[in-house]
Amino acid sequence: MTRAYLAFTEKGLALAQKLASALPGTVARCGHGGPSLADWAAEQFAHVDALIFVGAVGIAVRAIAPHCRSKAVDPAVVVLDECGHFAVPILSGHLGGANDLARALAAVCGAVPVITTATDANGVFAVDAWARHQNCAVLEPGRIKRVSSRLLAGGPVRYRSEFPIAGQAPAGVVPAGEAERADFALTLFPAGDALHLIPKTGVLGIGCRRGTSAAQLEAAFAQFCADHGLAAACITAAASIDLKAHEPGLLEFCRTHGWPVQFYSAAQLQNAPGQFTPSAFVRSVTGVDNVCERAAVLAAGGTIILPKQAGNGVTFALALRPFAPDWRWQDA
Repeated sequence: MTRAYLAFTEKGLALAQKLASALPGTVARCGHGGPSLADWAAEQFAHVDALIFVGAVGIAVRAIAPHCRSKAVDPAVVVLDECGHFAVPILSGHLGGANDLARALAAVCGAVPVITTATDANGVFAVDAWARHQNCAVLEPGRIKRVSSRLLAGGPVRYRSEFPIAGQAPAGVVPAGEAERADFALTLFPAGDALHLIPKTGVLGIGCRRGTSAAQLEAAFAQFCADHGLAAACITAAASIDLKAHEPGLLEFCRTHGWPVQFYSAAQLQNAPGQFTPSAFVRSVTGVDNVCERAAVLAAGGTIILPKQAGNGVTFALALRPFAPDWRWQDA
């Protein structure tokens, strides 16, 4: 989590610096040669994971109001009074991690964390907070309320998962039995009107002809996801052979999606563990019988879940990093 602290007085600045020494981030003081409140809020809201104001809640609310969009994308915002009595999350308590951050900041300075989200106040399972701690994307944030409201009303809510979940499910959370009855689902392949939590563990292996454009890769990727019913949100990285390390289209495609991309030599790919779909043509061009599957496995340190799909000079495969969801995240 990247953090930015803003104070308004000498006393507040001293507290901000104390907090930043434990939970690192940039520290600034509004005015006195520092940034204006409006400029600081606009810059940090767009670029950091968490904004921490040491001052009045009202000041923070006015500063962030023009920039708030949705719980799916807004950063965490926490306010502490300059005496360090209270730490108040005011935006993105669950998905952005503001509630957890408020607790951590409070622990540093002896403040009281003031948590106002209904699930926390009532001690019931917060599906969006759980998703964040399991490194999952929430595909339909608008459906969170439906799950939380049902639990707050006494439950139960039903879930399904494509992955084994360690520990005992929280009170009111029960297996769905039939997939279509699920209220929320831990899955790579969303279907139906459940709230879908997508593990961000995928690595996309890529093979392509020389000169393949980003637009061609984008179209092939859309087809790959559509053919398999795959949630693109599961992918966090890409991989290929080093022969493609300077392909403008591939680099632009990965950059557009925000994926770091790793490149491997033919010898490295040849030593990847597992069984792969061989191609004599690919071997004649690259020196190894398969690029996309082998690259995905090496970068993921896991296994292939979707084998090679080829079309229009592009091949994709998907491998997953190890993933171990746990109901007991609050005890970790």
